[in-house]
Amino acid sequence: MAIYQIGGSRMISYKELLKKSAQERGNCACLGLDPVQNALPYNSGHIGEDLKRFFSELFAQMVQRDLIPAAFKPNIGYYTLFDKPREGFFAGSQALGELFNLLEEHFPGIPVILDSKRGDIALSSANYCSEAFDLYRSAAVTVSPYMGSDSVAPFGERSVEGKGFYLLNRTSNPGAKDLQGLVVVDQVDEKELYPLYMAVAHRIGHYNHEWGNVGAVVGATNLRELEELAAYYAYREIPLLIPGVQSQGGSAAETLNILQKVDYPLFLARINSSSGITHPWKGGSVPSDWVAVSMTKLANLIEECAL
Repeated sequence: MAIYQIGGSRMISYKELLKKSAQERGNCACLGLDPVQNALPYNSGHIGEDLKRFFSELFAQMVQRDLIPAAFKPNIGYYTLFDKPREGFFAGSQALGELFNLLEEHFPGIPVILDSKRGDIALSSANYCSEAFDLYRSAAVTVSPYMGSDSVAPFGERSVEGKGFYLLNRTSNPGAKDLQGLVVVDQVDEKELYPLYMAVAHRIGHYNHEWGNVGAVVGATNLRELEELAAYYAYREIPLLIPGVQSQGGSAAETLNILQKVDYPLFLARINSSSGITHPWKGGSVPSDWVAVSMTKLANLIEECAL
């Protein structure tokens, strides 16, 4: 069985890590960690310190209340936003590195998915791959499939070693239909017409057969398409990362019902919510009991994603 290392600890392959963490936590929830500065409860003028304090308090309460999801997903753009490279200021990137350290300290054995949606070719793609797996030591990463197999290959090589990666398939944003819903002739079967997202699914199935540990990002905002894709992935045991619940309008409970309907292996799914949990007051003032508010939202997500 392929294995990899996180923080010097020997770990099993990504699919087995998904299964183990879901079984141990009893849920398939994923907590997105995408901080917005004006929604933070602290404003010391030092963003790195504010983020560390915010996450430290949040994580301590999660451990104390035993409200632990089966995965975490920080989006890299919410951190590098705070960098000022031309001034030699990298507080955002440092905060992301510190976040990985905090997650490893508080939640050992829970996979961390770096949401960076990288996609390039040759050495550029290999560099992005190293960024996720060597610099941040994430368990998995999100990747754009639209430059083809030579773009995806460096991630595939690492997945053979046990790392995981999720290819964008049918995303949760409204504009996804502009391209992902286009009808195309699928290369897998040139006699058949499919929406582009289904042709991409066929390619993901091929990659997973070749490399293993390959997953798909499929949003919870279109249940008909989610059902179609989950049914295709079910017996292939392809991991699903499912964003779009709560603040984007999707329902974790409805999503879980869809997965159960098509006999999808729930331990491979991760149903993600981000701002709807970490700062549901976004756009308003931060409540004095902000930790309790976040814990209530997280408890609801974990309950809806119970296995």
